Amino acid sequence: MQRTPHHRSRSRRGLAVALTAGALTASLLGGNAASARPYPEPPRSLVTTLSLPSPPGGANVKVLVFHASATEESPTVDAGIAAIEKIGLTGPEAGRFRTVATDDPAVFTNGKQLGKYNAVVFLTGGGDVLDPEQEAGLEAYMEAGGGFLGIHDAARTEPYSDWFTGLIGARPAVGSPTGVQRATVEIGDRRHPATKNLPLEWKRPDKWLNWTKNPSGDVHTVARVREITYKPGASANGWDHPVSWCRDYDGGRSFYTAMGGTVDSFAETDFRDHLRGALDWTTRISQADCRATINSNYKAERVTQPNQPGQNDQIGEPHGLVVAPDGRVLYIGRGGADSSKPVVTDWNNPDIGKGLGQIHVYDPKTKKVTLAGELTIFGNKGGGDELVKVEEGLLGIELDPDFEKNGWVYLHYTPHSKIDRDKQMAVRQVSRFTLDPATNKLDLSSEKVLLHWPVQIHSCCHAGGGMAWDSKGNLYIATGDNNSSGFSEGYSGNNPQPNYKGVSFADARRTAGNTNNLNGKILRIHPEDNGTYTLPEGNLFTGKEPDEGGGRTRGEIYVMGVRNPARISVDKSTDTLYAGWVGPDAGSPSTTWGPAKYDTFAAITKAGNHGWPYCMGNKQPYRDRNLPDPSKPLGWYDCDHPRNESPNNDGLVNLPPITSNTIWYSPQGGGVDYPRNANGIPSYKAEEQKQLLPWLKGGGQATMNGPVYRYDAASTSADKWPSYWDGKWFVGDFYDDTQPRHAVLTDPKTVGKGGLPTHAESLKKIIPVGADGIRNLMDWKFAPDGSLYVLDYGRGFFTSDSRSALWRVTYKGGGPTPAAEDLARKAAVQ
Repeated sequence: MQRTPHHRSRSRRGLAVALTAGALTASLLGGNAASARPYPEPPRSLVTTLSLPSPPGGANVKVLVFHASATEESPTVDAGIAAIEKIGLTGPEAGRFRTVATDDPAVFTNGKQLGKYNAVVFLTGGGDVLDPEQEAGLEAYMEAGGGFLGIHDAARTEPYSDWFTGLIGARPAVGSPTGVQRATVEIGDRRHPATKNLPLEWKRPDKWLNWTKNPSGDVHTVARVREITYKPGASANGWDHPVSWCRDYDGGRSFYTAMGGTVDSFAETDFRDHLRGALDWTTRISQADCRATINSNYKAERVTQPNQPGQNDQIGEPHGLVVAPDGRVLYIGRGGADSSKPVVTDWNNPDIGKGLGQIHVYDPKTKKVTLAGELTIFGNKGGGDELVKVEEGLLGIELDPDFEKNGWVYLHYTPHSKIDRDKQMAVRQVSRFTLDPATNKLDLSSEKVLLHWPVQIHSCCHAGGGMAWDSKGNLYIATGDNNSSGFSEGYSGNNPQPNYKGVSFADARRTAGNTNNLNGKILRIHPEDNGTYTLPEGNLFTGKEPDEGGGRTRGEIYVMGVRNPARISVDKSTDTLYAGWVGPDAGSPSTTWGPAKYDTFAAITKAGNHGWPYCMGNKQPYRDRNLPDPSKPLGWYDCDHPRNESPNNDGLVNLPPITSNTIWYSPQGGGVDYPRNANGIPSYKAEEQKQLLPWLKGGGQATMNGPVYRYDAASTSADKWPSYWDGKWFVGDFYDDTQPRHAVLTDPKTVGKGGLPTHAESLKKIIPVGADGIRNLMDWKFAPDGSLYVLDYGRGFFTSDSRSALWRVTYKGGGPTPAAEDLARKAAVQ
């Protein structure tokens, strides 16, 4: 390593010292407290006339460490220089470099000298350290394609320069904590060389800076610090607290980490690995994608038009979508959008609830929509209370794994022809139809009914409906609980008393909690070519259990204890099932009855019981109730040994143990948890709650589970989302306020076992929320070309309106940088 002599006397520093002490202190601590820059912006002529190679540096990679400070030199400087020098001298030969350290800013006006460096590291202590000409030289260096790495206090450097603020990305806030604290760093980017080898949850001590303006969305954040693991102070940034980020800036590459605020940081193996990866990219040794989460790199475009008056030529009441291998999008309307016929709510009328479940096809090649077919369904009763409205209808759609060859389409729906008006019962079924690829029309006469089961339709709601395939050709079918929680004050939904002609409609123990009932479940079957199905091994029950006399289980059940799983997906790379379901209606927890409404997401790796109506969240139990007086609370449910003692149960009394879920949220916040007593019962006192997942919150809420993105490197699509998102699970909500619309990472070691997500990334600017955006997210799927299709329900219920639409979200940020021809080591072999 070469370290040039110190130069402590410069005219600009003298002028900076002439500032008032208060303004100087504020500028060093908080960024832009002073109202005026003490020097004019650098003349543009300096930027354009400094002679620099493009890009700077070459195959003999060199790194300049600049460590000037307007105050006393930080004790981290020597440790930082030594660490960078060691990084450059160790590791694979292709990643090595020479290090030169200086605090002399004259290097930035010497083009011949500056042009030798592949990257410049600012290990500065803050304040004004460059005069206008020197800053112009740094700007010219970046414009020529140079690399920049800022460490910790570098964010306090050049506090009057807007250009330097852009180079760094953010400025520290006044009130940032000054002491060393141990905290957890979430690693969101598993691809960037600076983070790909780090732990998912990196626990380490450092000095943690807060930001005057959160840079996420303007920069590509690769790591965040989790504020609930330390004391962030009054200027805290919240759950989205970036700590390391990068972006292509002004022609070059900029990486900044707020870590490295202590001498000991530079001795950490993981922190050195972090710096090594950052230097790999900034020096042009390797490529990286630092554009993947910059909001402006995404384009959301509505691809369907409003329906023509009196028609549903473009879209029905949006309820689900699927994308064919050739890119065509098939999407369904539940059935409340038949504008040509009146809504019938009188049970004496044979047309009670009659509607049309519609299937449309959007062809991205022609940008045309075809109405593929209509099913006459039960599900068009309009709005009202739970004894009037209905959520049955056309509920789910999937395509056969061999769709390109056979054209088979699977539909999950409630046929109007099979309702029993006297008993107010219906049949839910999954049928297979054939689509003519030439006309995009369904042959309704080709129907083969695979599976059917009874549902009560006296009371609304929660019909479920999602479907998905795994890699083995098994079809997962999500069925709703279809019971009211209104007779249990919005809590467990376990009131056995309300019934219509002997069929309970307020006791989820009859349905979701019943091992012999297909409602409130996720089923798994293997469809056969002849229109029948077989049962794959590994379901929750065989259907032939001898327990309690036999005949008390259904072999189709893969998951029990779900309330309204409207959307499910399967990651075919792992065959992990992902599901989301809507919770009950209680707006706050009760020390008598249990938790408030929890909307839930779960990553599911094996058959199991996910709790409803006995336990929710991370095994938070409800209180039991039963006849003769359902208003009287009984004992708390035992989540490890649940029992179904409802008089409406015809399944097993002794149920499988309950598995904790991955994500849950309520009006009180995300991942709400409480202290527990000696028996493991939470206190359910709002003042004692903690939020394990502070990145989300509910209110009015309705989960809409999304896909796991898988990046296809072989695809030549210009619209595909980048590899950053590979393996991330998309979770959302029908509503767009504080509810989730995020991509999350899970830990493979704990996924499916109740492990919490390790990281969350907001999608609300990429999949835009608001009145003119995608306000009511109903379904979302990635297409084979890597673009994302999203259904917006519209602004009314039980109908389609002018805002009901299919959208497409594409990526326009380009590939990794630097360009392959600009890689430093490539020059060495040419």
